[in-house]
Amino acid sequence: MDIQGYRYVRWRTWLYYAAAVLSLGLLLLLFYWRPRLRVLARCRSCPLGLADILLIRDSCGQQYAIEVLTEQLEEGSLEQPGTDIEENEGRDTIQLYKDEKALLRYYVFEGLRYVWMSRKGAFCPVSTLNEHWTCDDLYRQQRGLSPQEQSARRNVYGQNVIDVPVKSYWRLLFEEVLNPFYVFQVLSIILWLLDRYYYYAGCIFLISAISIAISLYEIHKQSVTLHNMAQLIVSVRLRRDTGAEDMVSSTELVPGDCILIPEEGLLLPCDAALLAGECMVNESMLTGESIPVMKTCLPTGSARYSPEGQGRHTLFCGTHVIQAKRGQQGATEALAVVTRTAGFFTAKGDLISSILYPQPLNFRFYQDAIKFLLILGAVALIGTIYSISVLMRSATTMKELVIRSLDIITIVVPPALPAAITTGTIYAQRRLKKDGIFCISPPRINICGKISLFCFDKTGTLTEEGLDVWGVMEGSGAGFGELVPDPRLLPPGQLLSALACCHSVALLRQQLLGDPLELKMIESTGWVLEEPGVEGEFGSAQVLAVMRPPSPELQPQGVSIREPVAIVRRFPFSSALQRMCVVTVAPGGHSACVFLKGAPEMVASLCLRESVPAQFSETLRQFASEGFRVLALAYKPLDGQTDINTMERGALESELQLLGLLVMRNLVKPESADVISTLRQAQIRTVMVTGDNILTAVNVARSCEMVRKDEQVLFVHAAPPTGHAPPLLQFHRAGADGDDDALTQSLYQSSNYYHLAINGQSFSALCEHFPEYLPKRS
Repeated sequence: MDIQGYRYVRWRTWLYYAAAVLSLGLLLLLFYWRPRLRVLARCRSCPLGLADILLIRDSCGQQYAIEVLTEQLEEGSLEQPGTDIEENEGRDTIQLYKDEKALLRYYVFEGLRYVWMSRKGAFCPVSTLNEHWTCDDLYRQQRGLSPQEQSARRNVYGQNVIDVPVKSYWRLLFEEVLNPFYVFQVLSIILWLLDRYYYYAGCIFLISAISIAISLYEIHKQSVTLHNMAQLIVSVRLRRDTGAEDMVSSTELVPGDCILIPEEGLLLPCDAALLAGECMVNESMLTGESIPVMKTCLPTGSARYSPEGQGRHTLFCGTHVIQAKRGQQGATEALAVVTRTAGFFTAKGDLISSILYPQPLNFRFYQDAIKFLLILGAVALIGTIYSISVLMRSATTMKELVIRSLDIITIVVPPALPAAITTGTIYAQRRLKKDGIFCISPPRINICGKISLFCFDKTGTLTEEGLDVWGVMEGSGAGFGELVPDPRLLPPGQLLSALACCHSVALLRQQLLGDPLELKMIESTGWVLEEPGVEGEFGSAQVLAVMRPPSPELQPQGVSIREPVAIVRRFPFSSALQRMCVVTVAPGGHSACVFLKGAPEMVASLCLRESVPAQFSETLRQFASEGFRVLALAYKPLDGQTDINTMERGALESELQLLGLLVMRNLVKPESADVISTLRQAQIRTVMVTGDNILTAVNVARSCEMVRKDEQVLFVHAAPPTGHAPPLLQFHRAGADGDDDALTQSLYQSSNYYHLAINGQSFSALCEHFPEYLPKRS
């Protein structure tokens, strides 16, 4: 944002009000449409640190006039925020407020609070005060804050509420009527009344009044709904610096507070880093995914903490903790430290903010509409000049001359246009609502007919939600074995243990919760997940879950598995790392092992070379081209002298031994082909965006007829420059061998219809080094 500071000038302010009275309020209307002129008329430019009002210009070019607020603080209160966990920004803040005599200067823009920081010479969001926290800093916050420290921080951060304003009907009416189109309409109605067009003026007034009333009702109703959805006030248990616990309202939370999460869970009123225990969280409110996510403890270290980068260790505002498990022995609840409050700075607040303050529409459709209105305005101006010249030659009164000249404008530029657009939008919105489609930005309905591209996810969108286990294939340096359709037929060994233990599934009231893929994987083994039972059964390790083999009568003939396995450490799946792993122990705390599951290429890169079969890539390619989803599993035994509780993840996930492949099948939804066909008939291009293997994606695209049988698929491979070699761009035809260079040269000369398949790394290289190949759209 571009920010300029201004101070009020008394004589300019008096002149401003005098001019407003003399112009009968028309000057106020101009200043309402142009905030910059209002500020320049009353103020003079000054440094930001002394400003009474700020003129803000956002990235979209829109301008806002924002008042600077001040708040007198208690002595020494600003020495609290962030200083005990952060050395830079907190000290800047202290110096600032000592110079300013503990006077806090801030402003609120789009729900976000910005405070003045003298050393930076700028207004900064309050989240800046704790953005330099490291993981170790957060762990030092486990002691909690005193009531005085919490009160001092609340003065700076403000209350932890997402305040969605609900405007009154009178204010909404005022803002709607002052729209330039409606002002023009009001003036047109006055002109028609002067010319005795009573019935026509009455009809236009009635239509406009009805459309405005409906529009205001819908806007107010949506504001109330959003306000109720955003309102989240719960009671939270805090740990104080004295070790005592205190129950407070979530509105009083500040960054640095240490909160206790009960076993039955709660709705998160803030963003917090999980420091002890495990939490099963439903994040559907933020992500739309109905699959619960397992959250684990934040790793220690000097790395800077980032809620987005460490999402697997962060509890986000608005999500629901379904179940929490205690951390250390003797603890009764999970422990987390608040990292972000102040409403709109949280994850839920950011979502609400995107609804309240959407990016302005900048479609060519609207640009053309404005050009059209300008052309009409030019035609109206020419007609007005012509009418004046003709009427002046005849014996016409001045009143008739003015009325007839202005009437030309109302004929060329239709005054009922805003009412017609509003009525059409509301009608379309109600039609969509009947089909279960809700729109948070009704003006966007007008450009729906301009859609030319539709992007689909694969899993759960084009394909079914669930996965079915197709089989398991053991692998070693000697090669792959036969595909075993039923994992329960596997002999007792590490592969069977990996299938049963390498997951992040949790047990809630005797019901398994977790990723459907992992649920199917556990189900295929027949093993049973249990909560930790007898104390000391697995030594002194903190047990997260116990996997017990099926009872002897349920085991296949010739297979005998008796020993359970305990999961003592867990690193949930990360899309960035493309893998997950667990650490397990046998009864008595013996035979510690690391089991790892993930993308086959990633798992193979972490394994010892001699344990990976020579035909690994060929086997993987075959399964992927047939549409199967393939995961690789690996393990590593740990030395009995190793401290499994402090070992870094990087050390655990190195020098592994490949165990084999888990092959799963994901069927295409029956309705996918019909939807794709409908979009094709509407000449809307369809694209699949997925994180799965590229060959699997191509297979699914052909199954749902996104790629027809007579159409080609070209695989794009792009690579950045290495050493003295220039950047590389190649095209490979699917299922054929040939001259890639010749194919590249003739690609854009071909008249055949083809599809391009490209992975993320190649797309990044293509954007950076071959931008001329990317289509440009205005």
